Amino acid sequence: MSIKIASLQMNVITDKIKCIKYLENMLQKPELRGVDMLTLPEMFCSPYQSSAFPEYAEPEGGDLWQALSALAKTYGIYLSAGSVPEKTPNGNIYNTAYVFNREGHQIAKHRKVHLFDIAIAGGQHFKESDTLTAGDSITTFETEFCTMGIAICFDIRFPDMFSKMVSRGAKVILVPASFNMTTGPAHWELLYRARAVDNQVYMIGTSTARDYASSYISYGNSLIVDPWGKIIAKQDAAEGVNIVDINLDMVTKVRGEIPIL
Repeated sequence: MSIKIASLQMNVITDKIKCIKYLENMLQKPELRGVDMLTLPEMFCSPYQSSAFPEYAEPEGGDLWQALSALAKTYGIYLSAGSVPEKTPNGNIYNTAYVFNREGHQIAKHRKVHLFDIAIAGGQHFKESDTLTAGDSITTFETEFCTMGIAICFDIRFPDMFSKMVSRGAKVILVPASFNMTTGPAHWELLYRARAVDNQVYMIGTSTARDYASSYISYGNSLIVDPWGKIIAKQDAAEGVNIVDINLDMVTKVRGEIPIL
């Protein structure tokens, strides 16, 4: 069995109406017709700044949520809607990933568990916890193809999360992300390949594109890694899309050949 996945590396579009219009235009492109799933990057519609998250946050079921749900239904696709700032009635703000099925129903919601709080000498300093609250759940969901898992960016550095997804049956794991120009060159490919080999799964890393005019410069390089650890699709720094027919039989094959699980 195979699933056709399109992983969209895009610039951040902070005007939500323009952002949805951009996604509509992308879904109408000939190369995206017939895809089963579209994946988006982390914080694709908000500046990646701790101070901006409360301003751009919406509740689950808000205007942006409704528009993303409608896109999934209109185009009959699974939509892994990157991540967005979510606000709750008690005032907490989360970095949240929603997944919608072909009917536009929400089938998964993951709140980033491990917040991006780093201070690298001579490199990146960032502290998501200044405004965000951490999630506390491992997230998997069902499709007609297989069980999938989802995590967000910094979560990828914590292998136990991924082994727990696989223990629930995950064969594909989605990771919307936005590594920076310090950690990206050093660890981006390494971490996705490591999680793929550790767990004998497909890893889908969907990043924002690199924008040197932004206050946060993303590394880009969105990639898809197979269960053998091979990169089967990759972008560079600019906007682009990885479109791959993923053969799920390969998961079974690799797990049979090297039965580490």
